Amino acid sequence: MRPSKPGKSRTKVINRSAKWLSTRALPSFNREQAWQLLSEWTQSESLRKHALAVEACVVAYGEQQAGPPRTGGRCARRPHSALLNHRPLHDFDYERHPTAEEHPFVGVRELERLGWPEELRTAILGHAQTPACRAPRTSAKSSPLACDELAGFLTACALVKPTKSIADVEVSSVKKKMKDKAFARGVHREDIVQGAFELGVDLDTHIAFCIEAMKKRAGDLGL
Repeated sequence: MRPSKPGKSRTKVINRSAKWLSTRALPSFNREQAWQLLSEWTQSESLRKHALAVEACVVAYGEQQAGPPRTGGRCARRPHSALLNHRPLHDFDYERHPTAEEHPFVGVRELERLGWPEELRTAILGHAQTPACRAPRTSAKSSPLACDELAGFLTACALVKPTKSIADVEVSSVKKKMKDKAFARGVHREDIVQGAFELGVDLDTHIAFCIEAMKKRAGDLGL
């Protein structure tokens, strides 16, 4: 005997319940949890501040690309919210696994095990310039690559200023120091240039944008 079909009102309740369950079934992570994970894996204060500097730049680019949020309850969230909220994780495994063979692959596998969003894991993979990661990137996924090395370089530029302040860093001085291979020799200049290209902005604009983004978080960055 077939069960009778539910009435319209009952069908609406079932549909709403199914929709609620489908959203609740997905793991939900927030930035506080991202910071806790970073802190667990990273003891170095300078590496934590680097994560914050990269986050500042990536979030600024994400907000620029997304534009103003839409109104209307849950629909007010901006696109790429996973990328914006969880960005401090791009280098969270680097202290334990700094080699090109391990970073960021170990961290991404850990994020997958914990159930973090695929969008976030893909973006983290995209910031590593290795053959395994050289896949086409959208601008949202390019921003970690574009901001990672530059944020570190801007920090170095700020720290050699008498004031040690990011507010005193200028685009012209940054470009001049990029030509000095003895300065911050660990920073890959080609990644900075390639990142700006993939974002579709000229290098001067990219540098200026990231300086402004880091200024807004200067207190957190110690700059």
